[in-house]
Amino acid sequence: MNTTRSSELFAKAKTLMPGGVNSPVRAFGSVGREPLYIGSSRGDRITDADGNEYIDYVCSWGPDILGHAHPAVIDAVKRACENGLTYGACHEGEVILAEKIKAHFPSMELLRLVNSGTEAVMSAVRAARGFTGRDRIVKFEGCYHGHSDGLLVKGGSGQLTNSVPDSAGVPAGFTENTLLARYNDADSVQALFEHYPDSIAAVIVEPCAANMGVVPPEKGFLQSLRDITKKYGALLIFDEVITGFRLSIGGAQEFYGIKPDMTALGKIVGGGMPLAAYGGRREIMEQVAPLGAVYQAGTLSGNPIAAAAGIAQITQIERTADLYPELERKSAVLETAARKAELNVNRCGSLMTVFFTDTQVTGYETALTANMTEYAKFFSYLLDNGIYTAPSQFEAMFVSYAHTDEDIAKTAEIIAHYRKEN
Repeated sequence: MNTTRSSELFAKAKTLMPGGVNSPVRAFGSVGREPLYIGSSRGDRITDADGNEYIDYVCSWGPDILGHAHPAVIDAVKRACENGLTYGACHEGEVILAEKIKAHFPSMELLRLVNSGTEAVMSAVRAARGFTGRDRIVKFEGCYHGHSDGLLVKGGSGQLTNSVPDSAGVPAGFTENTLLARYNDADSVQALFEHYPDSIAAVIVEPCAANMGVVPPEKGFLQSLRDITKKYGALLIFDEVITGFRLSIGGAQEFYGIKPDMTALGKIVGGGMPLAAYGGRREIMEQVAPLGAVYQAGTLSGNPIAAAAGIAQITQIERTADLYPELERKSAVLETAARKAELNVNRCGSLMTVFFTDTQVTGYETALTANMTEYAKFFSYLLDNGIYTAPSQFEAMFVSYAHTDEDIAKTAEIIAHYRKEN
């Protein structure tokens, strides 16, 4: 495989950007390779700067549920561009998009459009604190909620105490009100509430974790969070940046039948453009400016180009009757292939992770038993055979509607060959 042009671009990028990348996982550091520079994408394929083509299971980390460059989304963006890229003012598109979101996420009685999942989660947490008048937030080890200071907390300590920052540049005071619990462990959450019964504003959770690899919630876990937060007067925030519109058209809250107080959306909701949203119960969101004292603003929030992409993508999802059954069917084929190859697999809908450990992964501590050296070998084998997956053990594979049966079968065959050779 010739990657000369990617190497040249990476060498230049390292003189211009930290590590040569604009997001750390793109550096391929954990798999011991140089990053690929992508030149184009269409359907379930991406092509790099050297002309190598790959079946893509990263799908821009989730947004491309319909596949890359869906014609309806591209056409909508082109039409919107003809009217100008940004207004910094209200426009019809943001109203239409908000209506579509609310139709599928009725728990979001009022919502606000923003630019990224990080911003959506940060704003939801601020609104929760403003509404409850409390400061503390409970998050789970291994659940990633963006890089805002208050939530960038190291997982894995296993301590039910205040947490230390997971990044230089974040003062300890920014995370002193962030409490860590263990995913799929309701008792760890109960213990925190018993210790801080009147000062926890909210519990925030990925309803299906996908940032320590895919870790589905065990039966009853999400309901326990709903029950505990109601008992103590705290809010339940679902971070559905990944799961929103992916597990079902109504996200994980529809899939699992649990209604949160607040929701953060991203990725799919923007159709591939920088757009996210947060919202929840009316009385909570009425605390947000200009109605209330919780301040949040953004020049490009709900900009017309991103809104047009989001409207087009959700419209296509609405019109594609077999979308979720097909995603389930195709993903199940990959899961079956991995299990036949005696690989350890977690899957939830069209999200899947192969873990290189003999331990069943149910949370952060068990995820950390994975052998990252073995994962690097697996990643490289797939990449060298034209399969592009996440360059990290602790990420998800994303299956899209555009993945063909032929490409799914080819991927399954390559996984089988990997196991025979390793």
